[in-house]
Amino acid sequence: MQNTVHFILQGKGGIGKTLVSTILAQWLAQKDDKPLRCFDTDQENPTFSRYKAMNVKHVPVMTDTRTIDPKRFDALMIDILEEDGNCVIDNGANSFTPLMAYLLENDCFAMLEEAGRKVYIHTIVGGGDTLHDTATGFAATAKATHVPLVLWENEHFGRLASPSGKLFTESQTYLEHAARVRGRVVLTARNPDTFGADIKKMNMGRLTLDEVRASDRFNVMEKQRIKVVFRDLFEQLDKVNW
Repeated sequence: MQNTVHFILQGKGGIGKTLVSTILAQWLAQKDDKPLRCFDTDQENPTFSRYKAMNVKHVPVMTDTRTIDPKRFDALMIDILEEDGNCVIDNGANSFTPLMAYLLENDCFAMLEEAGRKVYIHTIVGGGDTLHDTATGFAATAKATHVPLVLWENEHFGRLASPSGKLFTESQTYLEHAARVRGRVVLTARNPDTFGADIKKMNMGRLTLDEVRASDRFNVMEKQRIKVVFRDLFEQLDKVNW
């Protein structure tokens, strides 16, 4: 996989965009000899940029008056086009609307494709109380663009199903755009006292899988459970129709 650009886009905050960015980045790093380039456009919670091992570049799009200047996204696009290689762009809820407006107004998806980049949008739909808002965000993003989609189903908030039991992937909202979905990745809700606690410990330390493996802060069983989670997610990513 070479010269791909991956935007993680979902207007709802706290749904797992940075988690998806870190997982995707670690998977992509194995797929190309060229250095992976990562960007964080979140202005309020630039968590992705705190993963030092990934060398994430923070894109400062906020002005001194705490407003977002869309023209500052120019720096992001120039960086993406400047060098070959795969790119991951994490985006916060606060910059979702201006970034989408910028990408559409400037026809950035077509520009990237014309420059030889394959562009993908990764969008997250959560279960439970987050389902309605995130499903609406999925539909809005799909309608606004022609870009291939990768759906991440986050089960940590509950099942992705309506009160009547209808799965999101059976809903009209999903089926209208299913042809555009190149693949689905499920963030499975595992035992919160073991798997959940271990992943939280890793995320709080802003660590990659390789760093966990080399760390003496994790015991052998914690490392094993984190390895199981990543193996599952990487296998799902391998099956996406890139």
